[in-house]
Amino acid sequence: MELTYDDRAVVVGETLVLADLHVGKGSSNLELPVGDSTDTLDRLDGLLARHEPETVVIAGDLLHSFTTVPRTVSDTLTEIQQRCRAHDARPIVTPGNHDTMLDSVWDGATTPEYAVGDTVICHGHEAPETAGERYIVGHDHPTIEIEGQRRPCYLVAEDAYEHADVVMVPAFNRLLAGVRVNEMRADEFMSPLIRSVDQFRPLVWDEAGDERLDFPPLGEFRQLL
Repeated sequence: MELTYDDRAVVVGETLVLADLHVGKGSSNLELPVGDSTDTLDRLDGLLARHEPETVVIAGDLLHSFTTVPRTVSDTLTEIQQRCRAHDARPIVTPGNHDTMLDSVWDGATTPEYAVGDTVICHGHEAPETAGERYIVGHDHPTIEIEGQRRPCYLVAEDAYEHADVVMVPAFNRLLAGVRVNEMRADEFMSPLIRSVDQFRPLVWDEAGDERLDFPPLGEFRQLL
């Protein structure tokens, strides 16, 4: 199945995939939100309207805090479910390493991994148990620096993990700075699905132009930066 890239998310078949929402990242110790939830919900609405998916898979790290869930966070998770269902989409979470408190605030479906045909979706912090021809993961929050400006990017490679393709999506939450992948080695990535970096192509979603910008594999691209 072909992939469609849009606003730090990806669509495969009738499934919308986004990762690393880190709901609560913009909350202070006084539990006052500073804008991350509104932005996340508005952009999710846009994706739902544009693509009309049957399923929305949140590929891990829906939550930010490991230990506390402020009321504002719980309200945002309820709103995520409601907005998905308003578009007749079923929300599912493949929990990530930050989602230790998920059971206390999420009454929707969860599964360690979710398959769409031969594509397996998971957070990417652990080696997947399901065999697939392609893996879609999050976890590392990739960004690339071009001409002094850091941009969130997808990382895409063929035959990258157990003879399968890998697509790493950027963090959906725009408050996250992300990691700069320009000079990173494979052992500096947290995801075990990244075994060799040079073959991964960075794809940047240009929000201003509403288009995808494709670049050469990092092994070649580094020489041009």
